[in-house]
Amino acid sequence: MTYPTVSKPYGFRPINLIGGQPYAGSTRMFKIASGYNTNIFYGDPVKILRDSNSMLPIDGTIVVQDKSWFGAGMTTQSAPPYTIGVFMGCSYTNPYTKQKTFSQYYPAGVVADDIQAYVVDDPDALFKVVFVNNVPTYYDDPFNAAGTTPGAVGLQYVGRNLLVAVNAGDTNTGNSAYGVADVYNPLFIVQQPAMPVRVVDVVPETATSAGFVELIVKWNMPAICLVGETGVTWGGGHEYYWPGSTGSIIL
Repeated sequence: MTYPTVSKPYGFRPINLIGGQPYAGSTRMFKIASGYNTNIFYGDPVKILRDSNSMLPIDGTIVVQDKSWFGAGMTTQSAPPYTIGVFMGCSYTNPYTKQKTFSQYYPAGVVADDIQAYVVDDPDALFKVVFVNNVPTYYDDPFNAAGTTPGAVGLQYVGRNLLVAVNAGDTNTGNSAYGVADVYNPLFIVQQPAMPVRVVDVVPETATSAGFVELIVKWNMPAICLVGETGVTWGGGHEYYWPGSTGSIIL
């Protein structure tokens, strides 16, 4: 059987649970605040909105996860990085037609009091995702991984941690354009234990002569690392693994 060429990333697609556990494809509903002004696409990771100082939840709503997964340190907590899960669509009452609407993606700025997101929040979930060539704002900068050009890796990537490549999705299809990426700068490779996802397998069906384009990943636990001379920083992982915080102290 001939498989189609993977030409671009499509976000995180849930396929199974780790260890062969039964997987029902279930989701949990989370609220999106009325008027939230950022698109959330099918396959985008999302996080709980938290106070930038205390890191405590503000109102139980979720927002798109826009970090490649560093940035919530003990000295600067402006961007709590932990994902709650992956967005799988939403529903809301259309403010113009007054009809219930089900959407592949959340369009920025919807004004409605009943916006509900469907999120795969199981921390044991496995996701298929595209490995992309990292295009950071600084050479191999793990704070800002991005890129939509598929890359390819070998089997040595099984068991390795990777960053999330943050890209804007497609409003025509409603699909995400997130992928996963690596860093090659030795200054950042040492921080690999704090990266958010772990490769557990590869997808052989779409491999090319260069290697495997699609990978199977799971969320890691949040991890601690040193960032240059700025002190201790928590790297990203799954929200349910994170013990939480109060004030400016990580518990």
